[in-house]
Amino acid sequence: MNQHFSGEEKIGSIVSVFPGASHLFKEVQIDFCCGGDRSLLEAIRQKNRDEHEILRRLNESFAEMKNKAEQGGTDWREEPIADLIDYIVNHHHAYLRKELPLLSEFITKVLRVHGGDHIELSLLHKRFHQMKIELDQHLIAEEEALFPLLKQYASRPVPEKHEQVIKSLRELETDHSAVGYYLREMRTITNGYALPPEACRTYTVAFHKLVELESDLFQHIHLENNILFPRIENQEVR
Repeated sequence: MNQHFSGEEKIGSIVSVFPGASHLFKEVQIDFCCGGDRSLLEAIRQKNRDEHEILRRLNESFAEMKNKAEQGGTDWREEPIADLIDYIVNHHHAYLRKELPLLSEFITKVLRVHGGDHIELSLLHKRFHQMKIELDQHLIAEEEALFPLLKQYASRPVPEKHEQVIKSLRELETDHSAVGYYLREMRTITNGYALPPEACRTYTVAFHKLVELESDLFQHIHLENNILFPRIENQEVR
């Protein structure tokens, strides 16, 4: 089998070329959003995983995708930057605005009912709401300030805006790192969102929704850190 990926590539670049790799990376707990700037081999070794097995599965999945001509999704490396920004707002931001308040209610109810028997739920409640505050502020900053600036800069990358744009990108990357920290903490606290035998329906739904939230945030942050931000930085100033 021809190896398309050697493992020397950066994780974010792999997912940009082959979005389906995100499923494997999630399974083996390799961060492809905030940790996307590392090489795949570096990440595998940090996790003490079998690099030959992961590379084999990655390349087999990529070959299968190519053979079945399943690359029919949007390649956001090629689409207009304004369209990518609109997609992030209409898809990922809209998802967060819908799901975060619901999850807040569920996690609070689970803590109230089961917190006496599961002390970890108190810390989960705290970390989730710390992340929610971070995300609520982050969405406002992007929609009200950064994204209009990026659209303007993408259409006309003038030198006087360059420093402001780069500074704003660095600040948002820091925000993403904070969200990545909370996601890792919540997964650790819950032992990978393992449900106890006595978990009620709300407990079960809350954990399932947290897994979905994690998945959506990985894709969301990947689009920004590994595609949108580099494309903006690589705009030729004129």
